[in-house]
Amino acid sequence: MELLTLTEARRRAQQGPVEGRVHVQVEAAAAKVTREAKPYCELTLADVASRMTLRVWSDHPEFRACDSLQPSDFIELSGEFQQHQQYGLDAKRWTVRALTAQEITELLQGPPELRAKQAADWAYMIERVAAIGDPRLRLLSETLLAEHGERFRRTAGARSYHHARRGGLVEHTSQMMRIAVALTPLYPQLNLDLLIAGILFHDSGKLWENHLPEAGFTMGFDERGELMGHISIGMELVNSLWRKILASDAATSWRGLQPASEDVRLHLLHLIGSHHGEPQFGSPVSPKTPEAMALSYIDNLDARLEMFAAGYLVAKPIAERIFDRVRPLPGNLVKPLEKFVPPSEGGGSTEVELF
Repeated sequence: MELLTLTEARRRAQQGPVEGRVHVQVEAAAAKVTREAKPYCELTLADVASRMTLRVWSDHPEFRACDSLQPSDFIELSGEFQQHQQYGLDAKRWTVRALTAQEITELLQGPPELRAKQAADWAYMIERVAAIGDPRLRLLSETLLAEHGERFRRTAGARSYHHARRGGLVEHTSQMMRIAVALTPLYPQLNLDLLIAGILFHDSGKLWENHLPEAGFTMGFDERGELMGHISIGMELVNSLWRKILASDAATSWRGLQPASEDVRLHLLHLIGSHHGEPQFGSPVSPKTPEAMALSYIDNLDARLEMFAAGYLVAKPIAERIFDRVRPLPGNLVKPLEKFVPPSEGGGSTEVELF
């Protein structure tokens, strides 16, 4: 059977049952009972980019095997995958086996195409940071990547709504940087150096709030993240790194630079503090500069387009080309309009009969 990711299995199952196998980690294994008091086992399975819930009924040949499965186990699930109207991705006639050490290593690295994309995104981030003209923002950004780069590459963009996967924060941050680079020539009043640094740091608090371990896909809960939230942590991180740099010889050349270094620090902190846009969404302050407003919209744009892309894979169809709402998007999803494809030469008349 072909080895699939959970995302690929879900995509293919939308067209009908598909045979295959997936490599996953057991995130949770819970013994439960139905309303009729019949026992069953509920497994939550995860790979680098997705999750599925597998319900194992008491009459299934593998029901007893659930007793031996523990959270953090790595397994191969082989069988027939289908999209269940109520439960989402499901499997029939399946078997399980433990993964080898080599298979676990490959699973943690992610599928080749995602691995290549995240590597390219990381390289782009490094490139954009190196291109920052303001030496203070450049050094601050380079210090973040040098001290926390590996943690950054394992962090998710969010816990559930967008880029909720290992390495998702790199994808989200790099795409925001690309948008900023495309946007600033249209609005030359924007300070691109500040905007790039703000994008890099805006979710840096998620290095604690949404961090994933080296050997798994289960996002735990961090006391710092719970008590402070990623906005407060990000602002604290900027101040901590800033003080560290000021105490080093690297900051001696900053004297006399304009704008003043303290102004640079305050404006960067404002971008982090205001990037959710409004206090009701978690920001302690609303955007009050062009860069802060631009960052807030760029963040929201990339997050919501990612929600659409992920939503079409899991949304339940409720009518032709219409799908049930996927939160936090505001309403039902509608299949997007296909891109126009010009008719090929010699393909016949392109005239349209109007009456």
